[in-house]
This record gives sequence, structure tokens and C-alpha cells, in this order.
Amino acid sequence: LDEDNSEVADPSLSDDRDGSGPGRRMPSICDPSTLLHRIVVLIFMCFLGFGSYFCYDNPAALQTQVIQDMQLNTSKFMQLYAWYSWPNVVLCFFGGFLLDRVFGIRLGTIIFSLFVCFGQVIFAAGALCNAFWLMELGRFVFGIGGESLAVAQNTYAVSWFKGKELNLVFGLQLSMARLGSTVNMNIMGWIYSRIAALVGSSGHTTLGITLMIGSATCIFSLICALILGYLDKRAERILNKEQGKTGEVIKLTDVKDFSLSLWLIFLICVGYYVAVFPFIGLGQVFFIEKFNFSPAQARAINSIVYIISAPASPILGFLVDRVGKNVIWVLCAVLTTLAAHLMLAFTFWNPWIAMCLLGLSYSLLACALWPMVAFVVPEHQLGTAYGFMQSIQNLGLALISIAAGSILDSRGYLFLEVFFSSCVCLALIAVVVLYFVDFLRGGELNLSASQRGKLKEVSAAETEKRVHVHQQKDEDLARLKPMSAFGLRNRYLSRLGAQLPDHYCTHLSSLAHRSVLK
Repeated sequence: LDEDNSEVADPSLSDDRDGSGPGRRMPSICDPSTLLHRIVVLIFMCFLGFGSYFCYDNPAALQTQVIQDMQLNTSKFMQLYAWYSWPNVVLCFFGGFLLDRVFGIRLGTIIFSLFVCFGQVIFAAGALCNAFWLMELGRFVFGIGGESLAVAQNTYAVSWFKGKELNLVFGLQLSMARLGSTVNMNIMGWIYSRIAALVGSSGHTTLGITLMIGSATCIFSLICALILGYLDKRAERILNKEQGKTGEVIKLTDVKDFSLSLWLIFLICVGYYVAVFPFIGLGQVFFIEKFNFSPAQARAINSIVYIISAPASPILGFLVDRVGKNVIWVLCAVLTTLAAHLMLAFTFWNPWIAMCLLGLSYSLLACALWPMVAFVVPEHQLGTAYGFMQSIQNLGLALISIAAGSILDSRGYLFLEVFFSSCVCLALIAVVVLYFVDFLRGGELNLSASQRGKLKEVSAAETEKRVHVHQQKDEDLARLKPMSAFGLRNRYLSRLGAQLPDHYCTHLSSLAHRSVLK
């Protein structure tokens, strides 16, 4: 969809239905081949996941209110996060298949947006009706759409922004997602207090109304999905553009071929993320109880991880791409996260320091860890590897969310922080083992960007040379292959001057023999 393609297919001259008419030029903002139109598409693309990320952490933003109004303990409260993760243990393998083979990217995006919408509405209705089981059902339905919608968002990005713009687009999408989480953390408590003032008291009705207002962001994202589907369909008609595809090819039989390095990457992923997301889910009350913060201050500091991640992720991603040394970056991120949790657990230092460190390390790990999968897995197994990585991540989040709630109810925040620190230590051990395993195998994971580029060039040259050698061997073998008795007889007769039928050939004897048999 580069601007250069406008010379190949000029939509302004070929489509009356868009109001251009024959010989009239279409405005740039309506022309799918122009950059201005793609910027409009990018705006809808970024807001596509805004509602999902906004509502994912609604429980964290309203932790105190949910526990009090629904009369829960912390263990039951954390079930709201576990129910989100359970469907994604399986859907990580099949989400791409559904988008590519069953629904198509446009219909699939709308369907998953509807799941997000209905899930949030059911979640809010459960609070209105004072039925916690209905809230859990809502989170389960919400989870069915949430992760798959992110896959659809990335697929749209690849379809519209192939080439040099793609990394920037991914960075903008990630920033918008973090913006949704940040706005949720800082505004939902304020909305609850305003509704409570209007209603006259707090309670499950106030909570349900607040969550229903939050569902407006999901409806907004659904509208973006509908508009994006229309624009993509229109571009397909005008530019003869194909629907985007995830390109994921998942074969569960590939799991047996995974290397030790890949399993260590999986372990790092689980050990790290289970110490971040469940902590944020429980963080608001932690800062109120330990550091005597007001609810507004607690919400602000609990959202700092997302606030830092929004601008830092693109910058750190660019840095890691340029420098390489992915294992070293992952090691730094894990050590910094461990230091942040230890500070929060055993000191009364200003928690802004620890949370800022956590935000930076969270952004850095995402930029350095996930690309490493592509370094240790053949291209045809990438879909399976990433699907499995997301699957065990969601499994770990579901189990640890339940465990974290139980620990907090029985032991308190100190033991919970020790538990999170233990999870990070597990990730740290896996990073150290990965470093030595990679070192013994040549150190490819820890190469600099320039070294990796040279290695790719050498590998490409060797592959080309190997193909050429095989072709040469095949040609030599073809020359040395003895002729059949049929071919020898035909060559002998032709040298004697005998007239042979046209379909006889002394050089393609086997082919001639098959033609005679027919």
C-alpha cells in the first residue's frame, strides 16, 4: 500500500461509487493508496484495542470497591483475572486459525470486539445484580475476545503498513494500549465516587453503573472495528488488495522439537510476568496500607508502570534492535525488577522509585525477550512457538492470580512480595542458564546487531552455494545415467539411417517409452 502503487492502480479514475467519477481525482484522505488515508486507518487501528486494555484492569482500578461492595476476600477477587486468562490458554493456538481460515480478518475483528463488549456488559450486570458468578462469566467472555483482538490488530497493521513504517506502527499501537490502561487506573475510582454521590451511597449498584460506563470504551472500539472493516473492504475493491492474514502456522507436533533455549525463554516469560500483572492487580490497596497513600495517589502510582511503558517501549525497542545483546538486556530487566520488588517489600523508601524501575524493566524485557524466539526457532515453527509461549503465560497468570489472592488473605502483603520476588528469582536463574547454554552453542542469542547481520549474510551465501552445488550434482548425474535398452536401440537405428517416429527421442528415452506404452 505504498504511495508508489498509485501509478499501478489509480482509484480516482476507476471507481464512481466513491464519488470521484470518471476523470475526477479523489481527495487524498479518501484514496487508499495515499499516506494521509493510511494515517486515518492507523487512528482507528490504534483505538481498536483501547476499550479492551481499558477494561482489562477495571478490577485493579476498583479493587477496594469490588471487594467491599461484593463482599469478597482477595482470593475471590483475583478470580476475575484468572477467568480472563483461562480461555486464552487454548485460544492462543487457534485465534490465528480462526482469523485466517474461518472468519477472515474483518469479520473476525468484529466478532472478537463483540465478545469484549458483551463480556464487559455481563461483568457490569453481575455487579448490578449482586451476582459474583455473573461477573466471573463476564470476565471469561471478555477473555475470549481480548487476546484474539490484539492478534487481529497486529494483522491489520501488517496488511496496511508493510515495510519501514511497521515498527513505528507497532510502537504506536502499544502506546495506545498503555494509554487505555493508564486512563482506566486514574479515572475509574473518580467515576465511582461521582456515581456514589449521585446515588447517595456506595454499593453493588454504584459499582455496576461505574462498570457499565466503562463498557462505553468497548462500544467505541467496536465502532472502530466496523469502520476499519469498511475501509479495508473498500481498499480491497479499489486496489485489488488481499485481506490481511496472521501467517501463523501452528502444529502442536512441533513442540517435541523445541530446544532447551526456547524452554528457558518460556520459563523466563512466565516467571517474570506473573510477578508484574498480579502485583498491579493488587497494588492499589498495598500502597494505601503500607505507605498511607490516598486512593488517588495509590491509583496514580499503580499506573506508573503503564505510563512509563507507553513512551519507553518504542525507544527501548529501537535501542535493542540497534545494539543486540538480547540476553544481557533481559538479565538487566529481571535484576531491576527483583530490586524493585525487594525495595517494596523490605523498605519504606519512596515507592515511586521502585515503580519507575519496574516500569522501565517491564518495557525493556518485552523488547528483548519476545524477539529471541525467532532466533532459536525455524521460521515454519514460529507460529507454534509464539502460541505456546502465550498459552503458558496465560496459564501461569491464571494460577498465580489465584495463589496471590490466597497468600494475601492468609499471610499479608509482605509474604506476597516475597512470593513475587521468588518468581522473579526463578526467571533470573533461567536467564543465567540461558546465557551459558547459548554460550556453549556459539552465543548467537547474545550477538550484537551488526554481528547478527553479518551472520545472516553468510548464512544466505552458504544456502545459495549449497543449492548451486546440488543443482550441479543433479546435472552431472543426469549426464552419467546409463540409457535404457529402448534408448540404445533407437540411437543405433537412427545412426543406421532408419526413419523413427516423431515422438521417439534418443535423448529423452524414458519419456518416449512412456508415450509408446500409452
